Amino acid sequence: MDRRAFLLSLAALPFASLPAFAATEPAQSVETGPAKRWPIGSQYYPTKVAVKPDLPVGSIIIVSDKFFLYHIIAPGVAMRYGVAVGKAELTFRGKATVARKVKWPSWTPTPEMIERNRAYKKYADGMKGGPENPLGARAMYLYQNGHDTAIRIHGTTEPRSIGHAVSNGCIRMVNDHVIELFNSVPVGTQVTVY
Repeated sequence: MDRRAFLLSLAALPFASLPAFAATEPAQSVETGPAKRWPIGSQYYPTKVAVKPDLPVGSIIIVSDKFFLYHIIAPGVAMRYGVAVGKAELTFRGKATVARKVKWPSWTPTPEMIERNRAYKKYADGMKGGPENPLGARAMYLYQNGHDTAIRIHGTTEPRSIGHAVSNGCIRMVNDHVIELFNSVPVGTQVTVY
């Protein structure tokens, strides 16, 4: 499916007459109970939405210019999450596979990141995982053809960044939301980023 057809199918959904099981409804976080007020727009809260029924169940689709990640949970049904994406010149596009999953991941900025932001130099040897780590509570590492893309779907220490193009290329989520997604997807999950 090409990007234009996919986006057109998503754009039509809010106006479609949906059966009750596919109606848009707030989700509940696996580890945190009922949704709370996060410092993000309510449109970025986890929401069950209707999608095209031919999207592969279990896959993840990210629509970067809309700041949404869709986890396809059943034929024609997805959990939609708000995300932050890479700055225009750093946006990742394409297909990848979740090849590794880590709780409270460590973080080492790439040489290119250090060149763009000299403050990262102090972390050139890495930063241990934990609440202050920019990868947040969970990270899913994206690979293409067995090679690390250096792109992650991860939590964030800056939840207000959700809905913006601000990262060094990775896909950021609120920590509660990335924990929920992390618990729902296995290694091997296919990811497509538009």
